[in-house]
Amino acid sequence: MYIEKQIEFDKIKELWKNLTVTDEAKTMVDQTACYMSEGALRKQLRDTTDSRFLIERLGTPPLQNVAEAKEILTVAEKGDCLTPYQLERVEKVLVAVQRLKDYLTRGKMYDNSLAYYEENLYAAQTLREEISRQIRNGAVDDYASKELKQVRSDILRCEEQMKQKAEQIMRTNKECMADTYCTARNGRICIPVKKEYKFKISGSVIDKSATGNTFFIEPTGVGKYYEELQLLRIGEENEVYRILYALTAMVAEMVPVMNENIRMMEKLDFIFSKGKLSIDLDAVEPTINTERRIVLTGARHPLMDKRTNVPLQFEIGRQARGIIITGPNTGGKTVAIKTVMLCCIMAQCGLHVTCTAADICMNSGYLCDIGDGQDIAENLSTFSAHIKNVLEVLGEVNQDSLVIMDEMGSGTDPAEGMGIAIAILEELRKSECLFLVTTHYPEVKEYVKKTQDIINAKMTFDRETLQPTYRMVIGEAGESCAFYIANRLGMPNEMLKTAIRAAYGEAAVEDYNFQKEDTVLARQSAHKISRAKSTSPRKDLGAKYRRGDSVIIYPDKKIGIVCAPANEKGVLQVQLRDKKIWINHKRVKLHVAAEQLYPADYDFSIIFESVKNRKLRHDMERKYTTEVIRYTDHSSDI
Repeated sequence: MYIEKQIEFDKIKELWKNLTVTDEAKTMVDQTACYMSEGALRKQLRDTTDSRFLIERLGTPPLQNVAEAKEILTVAEKGDCLTPYQLERVEKVLVAVQRLKDYLTRGKMYDNSLAYYEENLYAAQTLREEISRQIRNGAVDDYASKELKQVRSDILRCEEQMKQKAEQIMRTNKECMADTYCTARNGRICIPVKKEYKFKISGSVIDKSATGNTFFIEPTGVGKYYEELQLLRIGEENEVYRILYALTAMVAEMVPVMNENIRMMEKLDFIFSKGKLSIDLDAVEPTINTERRIVLTGARHPLMDKRTNVPLQFEIGRQARGIIITGPNTGGKTVAIKTVMLCCIMAQCGLHVTCTAADICMNSGYLCDIGDGQDIAENLSTFSAHIKNVLEVLGEVNQDSLVIMDEMGSGTDPAEGMGIAIAILEELRKSECLFLVTTHYPEVKEYVKKTQDIINAKMTFDRETLQPTYRMVIGEAGESCAFYIANRLGMPNEMLKTAIRAAYGEAAVEDYNFQKEDTVLARQSAHKISRAKSTSPRKDLGAKYRRGDSVIIYPDKKIGIVCAPANEKGVLQVQLRDKKIWINHKRVKLHVAAEQLYPADYDFSIIFESVKNRKLRHDMERKYTTEVIRYTDHSSDI
């Protein structure tokens, strides 16, 4: 499952499951794995091809989910009586079996081997016809037997007689009736009688109205019919159970045949789902070989849009057993190696592959190392996870394995990573497996040139548009495009020279062919930072106005006296004629200074406090008191 998720085969299985009808077929899809028997694999591929052929010629096969039918057959096998609903479900399965037989019979005209599964289906026509004749609309039909038809006719006759008798009594005793029609209460036919006449009508009181003014009485003449009706209904129930038990016995007798039918329907559902998937993915049947050869023509990733996907031409096994793919980032290297492995796994699972043609070898195992694998819970870095995974791969690999590795040796010091990458390649080469590896290390390209059974490949890059083309060229090593792209996008030559000198030395700078004339790095004006002004308190505001100063308040030009000098925010308190206010110092102008109005030791409480509060304050200074000074002046802010 880990491999399936890494290469996205799990997503293919989800698409595949959505094309199945039965629950068992969905389970079979989940459990599908690579076939290791060449004969079994070839049969699976032939079934896929035959199912697609029939779907394209005859349409979608008439299959249905049979999970409920399985449970019903188990009930019948135990000897329990089946309900009409359950019998109808059995009939529907038999109808589906007959339709599937007809579908496969038509397929025989094409000499399609899958069509001969028809011979393994038994429609049990007698059972189907009996259920269809006796069960209808979730109940036992009136015509299921002569006895049932007769007893139900008698029930209708008896009910009609009861109704007629009740209506006759109502017509005879109109003045006693609370309404003009009879009704049913607790399964009995009753007439509505006024309270004051309840003893005039002979019969049994069955119910009464919520107000108590109306009594519902079953007349004596109607009661005798009720007893007859009950006997008829008992007879009806007995006959219904007799019919249901007879049908259940027929179903129980056919349980082995029905189970075989269900098994065949589930198997065919699984087979036809492969054909549906082949049609949806526009896939083709691959040829299978055991000669360690993979040739893919026009391959594409099955989960990518066919209209935008660039077909992959790929071959391995003839010239070399290993391919090292290089090229720019976002060039499609990872998608390419995933596509190869995905096509191989799909083929070995009996599915068609998304290619125009494919010749694929059977592999004993599929191994891969894709993604950074970082795991915080296990305290694994990207490099550690890579190495852990690679060692597991090398421990399982053999000559019949297919291995893919992405960004081999990445996640650590480049020089050391390059050495580890070459060591891994050497181990893979010795194992004689087929392998595809992507890398950025230029030293690996040189190693490949000198080593047998390994060749370079590259993902091409359009130098004019600076875009990857997603095409693989086998036999050529990819070149680094970083300096070229940087030059084309306007990096100054001096910066490029520094980069080339650091990467390849001074000689490489002289040999480099710059594509553009030297440019100067354009620097755009940046936003300026606006710093907040200091909010330290202004020391001069407290001295500007003193307690007792007479001031003018603008814009009303009212006269007031300063109660409290300005605080650090520049707000002071001023006593007006009838209230105290807080006001910003900018709206105040000095009228007469306090020293010109009052003596130096003047008690300003005379102005700012009431007589009562001044008296209380005087008492507090002389002795203990429980009184509290209360300020009743209504101060406000302006």
